[in-house]
Amino acid sequence: MKQTPFTAKHIALGAKMAEFAGYNMPISYSGINDEHHAVRKNAGIFDVSHMGEFILKGPDALDLIQRVTSNDASKLTQGKAQYSCLTNENGGIVDDLLVYCVEENQVYMLVVNASNIEKDWEWIRKHNGKGVEMHNISDKTCLLAVQGPNASRILQALTDMDILNLKYYTFVKGRFAGVDNVLVSATGYTGSGGVEIYFEDKDGAADMIWDAIFTEGGPKGLKPIGLGARDTLRLEMGYCLYGNDIDDFTTPLEAGLGWITKFSKPFTASEFLERQKANGLEKRLVGFEMIDKGIPRHDYVIRDGEGNLIGRVTSGTQSPTLQKAIGMGYVLVDHAGLDSEIFIDIRDKAVRAKVVKIPFVQL
Repeated sequence: MKQTPFTAKHIALGAKMAEFAGYNMPISYSGINDEHHAVRKNAGIFDVSHMGEFILKGPDALDLIQRVTSNDASKLTQGKAQYSCLTNENGGIVDDLLVYCVEENQVYMLVVNASNIEKDWEWIRKHNGKGVEMHNISDKTCLLAVQGPNASRILQALTDMDILNLKYYTFVKGRFAGVDNVLVSATGYTGSGGVEIYFEDKDGAADMIWDAIFTEGGPKGLKPIGLGARDTLRLEMGYCLYGNDIDDFTTPLEAGLGWITKFSKPFTASEFLERQKANGLEKRLVGFEMIDKGIPRHDYVIRDGEGNLIGRVTSGTQSPTLQKAIGMGYVLVDHAGLDSEIFIDIRDKAVRAKVVKIPFVQL
């Protein structure tokens, strides 16, 4: 298993560790519920250094991004980012990703999922017909997400960059905790505010930044958070997780990601997706909450009142905030309306649930 620069710190803090996307990652420290509430109410720090980062450079970098991603990256100016996805020829999602405009029309950073680094790299390289300069900086890049309503306030003391007033989906670069060339962005995955901190793992930078954050944040209640709470936090917001809610066989339109699917420019699968939009969807990703007792889990069968198979669960959990079981799944569009009653197969029983609006939690 691969390690991140913070693996030893996780183990020293008593984290429960497990393999995730080939890395030895912390799943929980004090318990998923405790960590979840820490982020919702105060601040928590996640090691997400397993994520992938690519730099695309040159006068044709934007053109390449436009051709392989579904969103319109031409709208990005320096210091702005956007959520997008790579699509295959059949409209499926190769990966969801973030696009950062480092230098307008010249330099971009793509942030991709850890499990898809090699796949995404090859996909983009295959479409790079104009010699765009590509650099895979994943192995040397550290990424810490400090999330929660008090996160930016805690971190502001460590930098002269104005991160307290950083607008959603923007970023700044500068000196942070004594380390130069640090990128700080507001593109969080929890819905509770905060920032992500990107920097190169050299000259002891990982230790310097981690220790500075805990020196400043520890007395203010900041806690280390594992991937378990990261999953419950993102699910409460209805954010898709690649490999669960989206994959090579689900389209962005089916996943409710029409807002990042722009037909103002051609891209891989744009014609397919335009036809799908015109013809209407057969299935759609919905959020649901359980009416009867039971926890929905990935790949559980979803049925209608007559017992007919109408879909499958993609993600499910007991919501720490709502104190009720929630989930997401694809269902036939006839059953996707709000308040539609559906049934989840849990331990050979049809357990009642109803379709609800996403996000599950209003913050």
